[in-house]
Amino acid sequence: MNTPPVLINGRPGHWIDVFDRGFQYGDGLFETLLVAEGRPFLWPEHVARLERGCGRLAIPMPDPALLWREALRLCREKAAGVLKILVTRGTGGRGYRPPAPALATRVLSLHPLPADIGTWRRQGIRIRLCRTPLGINPFLAGIKHCNRLEQILARSEWDDPEIQEGLMCDSEGCLVEGTVSNLFWLRQGKLCTPKIDRCGIAGIVRSWVMEKVGAWGEGVTEVRVSPEALLEAEEVFVTNSVLGIVPVTEWACHDRHWPVGGTARRLQRAFRQ
Repeated sequence: MNTPPVLINGRPGHWIDVFDRGFQYGDGLFETLLVAEGRPFLWPEHVARLERGCGRLAIPMPDPALLWREALRLCREKAAGVLKILVTRGTGGRGYRPPAPALATRVLSLHPLPADIGTWRRQGIRIRLCRTPLGINPFLAGIKHCNRLEQILARSEWDDPEIQEGLMCDSEGCLVEGTVSNLFWLRQGKLCTPKIDRCGIAGIVRSWVMEKVGAWGEGVTEVRVSPEALLEAEEVFVTNSVLGIVPVTEWACHDRHWPVGGTARRLQRAFRQ
């Protein structure tokens, strides 16, 4: 197995200080970007979300120009791939109290694309509903912080290779997102997506879809509903920064199937452009 190239604070390496708060407490944020033609895709949007997250958690934001130079340094090695940027509060002593001043740690790493990404985009994927709930915490909602135990537990619920994604609800049973994606569905000609004001990630492609559909004069409705709302949908698809727009064609255990819909195909074409 090839070790992915990594830059830690601008230097090649694979070792983090054991007292780094990202390792100790998950005290940090991350971004995952598609690399296309040797360059990170949707860079300004990802940097803006990272900056919002750093502001929310009071973590020093790395210089965006420095991040860009380091990202290009890694991405030039691969025409297509996945770039991960991780920023932690840096090292600190035992205990939750943040060090002052904090000296952030930044880690950039480059990874291969998922092997089946093209098939998923063309043919769609199967989903399931996870038992693990997302805790409601509006202060952390939207940002991509490093505390991902909920998603890890949800993803550990299945090992069927025919199921590619699991949907997650909050602790009140309302649909929020997938383990690695945001969710959209078409019902009675209206495009809907779950609200993420109490938990969940404000996905970069989620925002892109909402802006694009709005520019078409159609709009997206943010709703708080139970998972059963999908049973009445005419079309379902998921989004994330690496996969782009991926149709959902089957809900395992519910015997519910959907065609690859025209909305997903239209958005895929626009996204490729």
